[in-house]
Amino acid sequence: MERTFDDLVDEAAAAPVDGWEFSWLDGRATEERPSWGYQRLIGERLALASAALDIQTGGGEVLGGVAHLPPVTAATEAWPPNVAKATALLRPRGVVVVADDDEPPLPFADGAFDLVTSRHPVTVHWTEIARVLEPAGVYLAQHVGPASVFELCEFFLGPQPEAVRNRRHPDLARAGAEAAGLVVTDLRAERLRMEFHDIGAVIYFLRKVIWIVPGFSVDAYRDRLRELHERIVTEGPFVAHSARYLIEARKQP
Repeated sequence: MERTFDDLVDEAAAAPVDGWEFSWLDGRATEERPSWGYQRLIGERLALASAALDIQTGGGEVLGGVAHLPPVTAATEAWPPNVAKATALLRPRGVVVVADDDEPPLPFADGAFDLVTSRHPVTVHWTEIARVLEPAGVYLAQHVGPASVFELCEFFLGPQPEAVRNRRHPDLARAGAEAAGLVVTDLRAERLRMEFHDIGAVIYFLRKVIWIVPGFSVDAYRDRLRELHERIVTEGPFVAHSARYLIEARKQP
């Protein structure tokens, strides 16, 4: 029996959104993954590192999925529910999770790490990354690129200006890294297909990824959500595209 709009809305509005894994969307939404395999890449580097820092670790899911961690490993996270979740997941593996508000300075000494990683950081403070890296240390991260999931963003907010669309451009990351004294050794970008198969998946995604539609709530956008629900029922999955780029930058020896 087909589930109603209200059924789907109520279910998604009640779903917990702590942590940074998306298993609730299994069978309801899909997203292609970047070809470089970020978790595999950092796993290879972490196995060789002596001291590593994962910035904005979320619930620690990516770091926790790596087989071998350095003898000294730390992670930062700002959102209290994620700090608790990451601590529960990572502390048994010897990782110290530090509550940090994502504003400079990072709570670590100069040259404390030979590897710094981050997956989808909201903000990137290049000067701080360079400071906590030891000479020849490496920053390896996957960032969200420009106009990511803007099909969904603009469905609710309307057309966005070019300055907003290009705000996360990889060229800006290169410039920021180089201004902080780092040498960018790898930079590659991809756009990846996403499909939302019901309105509940859209609601859950927007509740979790809060910067796609800032200030999103079901009540504020109920009419627009109903329009999108009817479109999905009639035309099939809503298609959007995420933007991702891999960046590797090395501190001068």
